[in-house]
Amino acid sequence: MSAVIHLQALGLTEYEARAYTALLALGRAVPARVARQAGIPRPKIYETLERLEGRGLAAKVGQSPLEYAPLSAREYLARSRRAFDDRLGALDRDLSRLAPDPAPEAVYHLYGEEAIRSMCEDLTLNARRTLFMAGEPEIAVSLEKLTPRGVKVATTPLTGLPAVAMDGERAFLLARDGEAAVIAHFVDAGVERDAHGVHTHNPVIVHLIEGYVELAARSVQPPPEQQATVLPPVPARAPRKASESKSR
Repeated sequence: MSAVIHLQALGLTEYEARAYTALLALGRAVPARVARQAGIPRPKIYETLERLEGRGLAAKVGQSPLEYAPLSAREYLARSRRAFDDRLGALDRDLSRLAPDPAPEAVYHLYGEEAIRSMCEDLTLNARRTLFMAGEPEIAVSLEKLTPRGVKVATTPLTGLPAVAMDGERAFLLARDGEAAVIAHFVDAGVERDAHGVHTHNPVIVHLIEGYVELAARSVQPPPEQQATVLPPVPARAPRKASESKSR
């Protein structure tokens, strides 16, 4: 059952997870009944229930006969979430001390579509002011949905400009806040190459991509001479008076 697997991922043993889900289903039961429900050997059920009690997942509710009842799953999840957030915060601080911020001039290679999409999503979710995207409409649309509120987004196809990808490849450009960028090449079906790209904080490359996206956006608009001209409406003539008609 999926709940057992997820509980194990949170640190419970298989027996603990099975016993807890059995208690949730039973509500209140003697250890022997919990063992039958959970499929746990009877000699193991007592120590398993005691460990659940120590974790704050179960409590004794009777002594004669001895019975156990499950404690709130919501409270356990809330405690687990707080503990996980605390560990993530500590890890973030430790890693920040160990690894300096990436050098602005560095260019990091990305291999595979999954790695490229993950980096693009990360840049999008951390955008504060602007996002520039060009190429691959499906990816651009999915990233727009992740864009934080208040961020200005510019998207455009890569048409009418010199190609930035080889035959059989489709380019995608992304720049965020003038600070970070991704240049990616996705491959067509049947092409014996993997998607690949680069990620950088180099300001020269980032601003170059922003300018290229703006140029691409202008290239898909019709030039002024091809744009329709809207003429002012011709004023209607006032009807002639009857006396004027007779005089003619």
